[in-house]
Amino acid sequence: QVQLVESGGGLVQAGGSLRLSCAASGRTFSNYPMGWFRQAPGKEREFVAGINWSGGSTTYADSVKGRFTISRDNAKNTVYLEMNSLKPEDTAVYYCAAKRGISTSTATSNYAYWGQGTQVTVSS
Repeated sequence: QVQLVESGGGLVQAGGSLRLSCAASGRTFSNYPMGWFRQAPGKEREFVAGINWSGGSTTYADSVKGRFTISRDNAKNTVYLEMNSLKPEDTAVYYCAAKRGISTSTATSNYAYWGQGTQVTVSS
């Protein structure tokens, strides 16, 4: 079992930046590829970014590529999402998730553990 707790969300103006953190506890954090997802009101949860166990491989949704950066610190059991040049359409609840196996995935169904989410609101 892995417990995940997100933090760092908030209200920011368009063009601004936020850094989300996801602290993990429980089983060995470094065993798990991690992902960030988001869900806007009335929409399905969507993939944002993923990172493999070592941090050596990352993947991004096209909508955030070049603006968001995912990273992890296995010594601190934490995964981060640095978000720059934020847009109003980035407004959503952001979730981190842990996946069994080796590689990352864009599919929510492939992730076994989820945090409770943190709200990000970008004003225009």
